[in-house]
Amino acid sequence: MPTLSAITIYPIKSCAGLSLEEATLTPLGLMSAQIYDREWMVVDSNGCALTQREHPRMALIKPTIKGATLELQAPGMLRLEIPLGLPDPQSAPTLQTQVWDDSVLAYDCDALTAEWFTKAIGVPCRLARFHANAERAVSTKWTDGVQATTMFSDGYPMLVTGTASLDDLNQKLVAAGRQSIPMNRFRPNLVIDGIEAFEEDYAESFQIGEVVLKPVKPCPRCPMPSIDQTTGEFGPDPLDIMQSYRAKPELEGALCFGMNSILIAGVDQRVRVGQEIEVTLAF
Repeated sequence: MPTLSAITIYPIKSCAGLSLEEATLTPLGLMSAQIYDREWMVVDSNGCALTQREHPRMALIKPTIKGATLELQAPGMLRLEIPLGLPDPQSAPTLQTQVWDDSVLAYDCDALTAEWFTKAIGVPCRLARFHANAERAVSTKWTDGVQATTMFSDGYPMLVTGTASLDDLNQKLVAAGRQSIPMNRFRPNLVIDGIEAFEEDYAESFQIGEVVLKPVKPCPRCPMPSIDQTTGEFGPDPLDIMQSYRAKPELEGALCFGMNSILIAGVDQRVRVGQEIEVTLAF
């Protein structure tokens, strides 16, 4: 029986993830200790998202849940603690942020936090938090008309990958005289063990207890899988190997790894590592 082998949330878009033993499923994505996946985002002076694509050192900004705060660490920096309590939506400072084509209202975190991120990343920037009154809908083009929402993810609330898919890629990398790479290069939320390589591409649903997830769109990969998440530096890029077998015609030849997914049933249910998963194929 397939099992859930890893759970990860990324509190701040494009920064390091938090590996968890269990998490709560919400329509906005995974949540733990009242922290949602991609609830915060680093932005430039125009409110546009900063990511590892241009700033790979963001991988070295590591979050830890510490009581009522999110503690952040980065090389050469003092620790920073961000309160988890939500600001007053009526009086807290706000800014308009941009994630791809979406304009999203966000809380503007304080000047001290902005200074910390500016020093950690090396460019002027601020930290924004998804506003309580904001709503960001996903494209229904890929969901068969099912309405879904997300926070600051690239487009969908959850990314699901399979262990065997990475094993398959690593076999090809090693055969080409390259080093294998870890799963964190692809930044999934949920990893499934016990299915065939890339079987997630052909799934109709993933059921974990009362939770039902629907995979809706293959995840096109940018250069981020070439970034070593432990050093924050670009390394060998696996995309040239993936070019030979992971191009998706339905996405104009984009190289894909993992399936963007939405929650169909089981709002506020918890899932845990080791839990069995029922995978229903779409054919």
